[in-house]
Amino acid sequence: MAAASRGVQCTFRRAMAPSLVVILGATGTGKSKLAIEIGKRLQGEIISADAMQVYRGLDIITNKVKPEELTQCRHHMISFVDPLVSSYTVVDFRNKALALIDDMHSRNKLPVIVGGTNYFIESLLWKILLDTGQQNENLGDGGDGTPDRKMELERLGGAELHKQLEKVDPKMAAMLHPNDKRKLARSLQIHEETGVPHSHWLEAQKGQEGGDGLGGPLRYPDSCIFWLQADMEALDKRLDVRVDEMLSSGLIEELRDFHIRYNLQKVQDDSQRYQEGIFQSIGFKEFHDYLTAPESSTQQEKDTLREKGIEAVKTATKHYARKQNKWVRNRFLKRPGGSVPAVYGLDVTDLSRWEEMVLNPALQILECLSKGEEPTIPPIRVQRAEERNKRSRHTCDICDKVIIGDLEWTAHLNSKKHRYHVKKKRKPDPACDHAQSSAAAPASAGETLSGDTCATVAPGCSETSQEFWDNTPVTV
Repeated sequence: MAAASRGVQCTFRRAMAPSLVVILGATGTGKSKLAIEIGKRLQGEIISADAMQVYRGLDIITNKVKPEELTQCRHHMISFVDPLVSSYTVVDFRNKALALIDDMHSRNKLPVIVGGTNYFIESLLWKILLDTGQQNENLGDGGDGTPDRKMELERLGGAELHKQLEKVDPKMAAMLHPNDKRKLARSLQIHEETGVPHSHWLEAQKGQEGGDGLGGPLRYPDSCIFWLQADMEALDKRLDVRVDEMLSSGLIEELRDFHIRYNLQKVQDDSQRYQEGIFQSIGFKEFHDYLTAPESSTQQEKDTLREKGIEAVKTATKHYARKQNKWVRNRFLKRPGGSVPAVYGLDVTDLSRWEEMVLNPALQILECLSKGEEPTIPPIRVQRAEERNKRSRHTCDICDKVIIGDLEWTAHLNSKKHRYHVKKKRKPDPACDHAQSSAAAPASAGETLSGDTCATVAPGCSETSQEFWDNTPVTV
């Protein structure tokens, strides 16, 4: 094994191929462990792509690498943003990380990207984000720099933002839900800073050579992607154990201390937002009732809130793991177009066979790629993309809802709640009975609904805009 590692290491010194390694996977699959082992053997340095680990503090709940692990391999992008800063964006991450990758290449170091925030990783692999030239400077000063325009816009409320966006960029407005203040504000901000509608930027980006339905071309066509996979039942048990270990390591004390220093006054002022900055970390929302329990609460009441928080953290962690895996499948294995790097699956279900099933196959794949050879271990086969979800805008007056996306619209029409409201308001005539039977019929696989179909589904339902792009990444 040692000889094989030395051979791979020498090969990488001669030619940097692949240009970077990316390790994907759900939380709890051991991404950091593999990254460190690859980094040690192949002269690599690690870039953390975790949206919560960029902030200082909460080392336990954000599962940061331990001090002894930091000494084994150089790490970047960890604990450098003040926890009170809420304006750190994926664009800020991308700009800093790309500069680090360029620096590593100049020093003949292998960049190893690892982390659970998949859209951070996407921003490095593909040209999918807009750079208006406005970056967050003073990220470590506690937020005393220039006021964040996007946050100012968000205070206007979704309805007003949507109204403003319809005036300057009707195509983008049709793709966004009126309640999605964050995306609406971002689109307005892009128009303000560039004078060009956000929708025009996206069209130009996807029109580049190598672009696809999700954005521009690959930055690093020769990158190597590892996806750590595990049986979900086994992973669920592992995640429960990990939360218990966090508790033993002082998780509650960490949250309480952080809450007192950074969050207590916000809660008292009713200005706390668990959708911004480090406060999005799993743990804060779940332990909110426990951390803010009145001093007059009995010990039994506090213990009940504590146990409730623990169970909520375990549930949220498992849900997040599934969300991460779904993202990998949709954004890598089902991505439209041909600009998709090979993804190699590594089975981490049985930890007792970690070297055999994970480390050794990863090193073998990297050795082949560094020599320009086809790895003996094949990549995961790219799945045939399902019919793209057209982001049409639909209105259901019966349920008083705006639905963005044909697949979401189909799901709404077949929901029990919608059927109940239709039945309640249905008129006793044959035409309406026929319309209701159409609404109740489930859509076939891949089937979407057009404006004409919507008109016959039920009274009060309508499609109010045309489709524009398929799977457009409107979070940029």
